[in-house]
Amino acid sequence: MTETLIAVTAPVIESDIGMPRVVLEAGYLQAVRVAGGLPLVFSPLDNEATRDRMFRLAAGLLLTGGEDVDPARYGQMSDGARTVSPERDVMELSLVEQALERAMPVLAICRGVQILNVALGGTLYQDLFAQRDAEIDHDRYREFDGHIHSIRVDGAERLDDVFQVKEFVQNSAHHQGIRDLSPDLTAVAWAPDGLVEAVEYRAEGSAWTCGVQWHPERKVEEGTGTNRRLFEVFGREMRRAARGAPGV
Repeated sequence: MTETLIAVTAPVIESDIGMPRVVLEAGYLQAVRVAGGLPLVFSPLDNEATRDRMFRLAAGLLLTGGEDVDPARYGQMSDGARTVSPERDVMELSLVEQALERAMPVLAICRGVQILNVALGGTLYQDLFAQRDAEIDHDRYREFDGHIHSIRVDGAERLDDVFQVKEFVQNSAHHQGIRDLSPDLTAVAWAPDGLVEAVEYRAEGSAWTCGVQWHPERKVEEGTGTNRRLFEVFGREMRRAARGAPGV
């Protein structure tokens, strides 16, 4: 049986010996297994021709967390953005475009939902604390598992069987977020302070394409619940798309 290969994006960092390293949290690899697939890791170190050949093998795209999106990508000067990776932006914007053209299922997480929004014409808060009323501290890089806030769901379609409830709690670890939502995306979940936490792409003929602002891969070991279901449904929709069956 042919394995389901999932394109997983990853950042590149400099190591203490001066050599670049491709870095991916182990939770993403576990999440790919939950989805029933095998990871095909993409990084800015790959050239365009290599990425194109690899992407033709993939059944789905998983956009992961990481650096800030360069504000230039949505027509702004830097005003609170931290570490950016223009090379990663170029790579992921290209992969999003190809995935949507191919009607390939996409799951976008944290930075991923931000790059998806930017790819479709939306903008971001470059620094949530500085640019919004600080009702909730979303920026929790070191204590992301110990601090959670509630998520309110309304109008979910493609994520309805993932959420199954109208309110739940989640971990949060990001200092940017969606500001102007792309007209091509539909918001279906929000934090108590109104920040968009989940989106769906519903263009006619599109595959299952959704994004969440929190980090489900850090809770995927839980046997049941929203986070594990998110990857299970992603896997189901990839296999459905591969068979040419209509999506949700």
